[in-house]
Amino acid sequence: MRRRQLLTSAVAAATLLARPTAAASEFDLCGIGGSQPFDYARLKRMARALAARTYRAPSQAIPAALKKLSWDAYQAIGFRHRRALWHDLGLDFRIELFHLGHNFTTPVRMHEVVDGRAHEIAYDPQLFDYGRSGVDGSGLPADLGFAGWRLFFGGDWQRDIAAFLGASYFRAVGGSKQYGLSARGLAIDTGLPGPEEFPVFTAFWFQRPTAGDRTLEVYALMDSPSVAGAYRFAITPGAELLMLVDTALYPRATIERLGIAPATSMFWCGENEKLACDDVRPEIHDSDGLSMWTGAGEWIWRPLHDPQALRVNSYLDRNPKGFGLLQRDQDFDRYQDDGAWYNRRPGLWIEPVGDWGCGAVQLVELPTEDETNDNVVAYWNPDKNAAAGQEWLLTYRLYWGGNPPAQSPLARVVATRTGMGGVVGAKRTHFSRRFEIDFAGAGIDRLAAGAGVEPVITASRGRVELPSARPLLDAPDHAIGYRAIFDLAPTDASTEPINLRLYLRREGKPLTETWLYQWIPPPPDRRRT
Repeated sequence: MRRRQLLTSAVAAATLLARPTAAASEFDLCGIGGSQPFDYARLKRMARALAARTYRAPSQAIPAALKKLSWDAYQAIGFRHRRALWHDLGLDFRIELFHLGHNFTTPVRMHEVVDGRAHEIAYDPQLFDYGRSGVDGSGLPADLGFAGWRLFFGGDWQRDIAAFLGASYFRAVGGSKQYGLSARGLAIDTGLPGPEEFPVFTAFWFQRPTAGDRTLEVYALMDSPSVAGAYRFAITPGAELLMLVDTALYPRATIERLGIAPATSMFWCGENEKLACDDVRPEIHDSDGLSMWTGAGEWIWRPLHDPQALRVNSYLDRNPKGFGLLQRDQDFDRYQDDGAWYNRRPGLWIEPVGDWGCGAVQLVELPTEDETNDNVVAYWNPDKNAAAGQEWLLTYRLYWGGNPPAQSPLARVVATRTGMGGVVGAKRTHFSRRFEIDFAGAGIDRLAAGAGVEPVITASRGRVELPSARPLLDAPDHAIGYRAIFDLAPTDASTEPINLRLYLRREGKPLTETWLYQWIPPPPDRRRT
């Protein structure tokens, strides 16, 4: 999925996904110039009725000139700010719409809801400035439609804070006003051998806010070959932008792998895989790890990888308290990028509401050749399959920003480094891999070398060697954390993944969150000593 093109491969794959093509009234959608009663209960009935019908693929019949637009030409088409929804009402929110074109070829219907009635927003070429795109707006169809929308807030009408564009993808920003990873309405069959399915938001409804409102309500209808769904987003801007999401899913067929609250990100190289990319910048990633707060109360940090082949890991849980893809390292020096600003990229923390039962947080990692590919997905996978005729009601919160609202009371992982194992200055007699894990916070920097801190290390295979833990110093007498060190020596010729687990404890009690890692040993002929 190409990041620079806003996941256009996903959108291209979504050419099988539906927008209602029958009369506007068939699925209870109000047509241009009319209005109908609208609320979330009505939207759920619409989704249930849609799921009961045979799925129909959408028409992609937009003018060829729009389909042929390059990414740069498409970017040249801008919505005229003075035509933004609610521009003249003195409200804190405004909405602008995205034009169809490039790989965004599925028309999405837009509505405003006022006093309980929905009115469809008509396409008009006068809404857009076509700039240097080469498109003549006067020659476009009057019923062309829109591709997506973006949200502005608080008097800053130049920088948007959220955007929904392409399939069911959307993004948001926190206080840094820097976009990064994306979310999706739903993931279907991600990481399986067969094709992944990309549901599409086919219509949106914007509830007109009142003066002083700090939260905007937006509704969406979703459709795909396997499922229809109704979504309600309550969006509250801030240093940590909050989206409260209610969703009602109505499967048309049994779904083998259902991904709830999926987050999609990019990891190319970091301190744990510094040789993965040949680039002047030391690290390149939107997120550096998966954070999990389990139903049992354990805090876990799993650094990300750019693997050589597809990896899918499942972390079993019951009623998770939260999980998310985070960008913990926010130091500019770690990236040296004054264009992409990876140090300012937000994390996305998912907080389930209510009883989610048993399942797993699944992490899917794909190989990538550069930073334009989103190659990491994390989501909740229930332990039971979604079957046709069911209703799935789920609620969760999405927090976008630099620091998730839930924080471990224990010291957290701040760095993971790997390299050749062995004792410096001594002749190496066998192959091993060195792991160094740095922890900070929760007063761990105040513990001296003789404080009885010990690493607790578990490996699924291999032999753990030279384990130790010591204060991490940035000056002879100044501790900034604690560092755990160990080597792992493979004891067989297998190149299957080895799962590692580590935390620090003192007097039998944990001092840190749990570090998880998956290392794939090289073939025997590449294990140099």
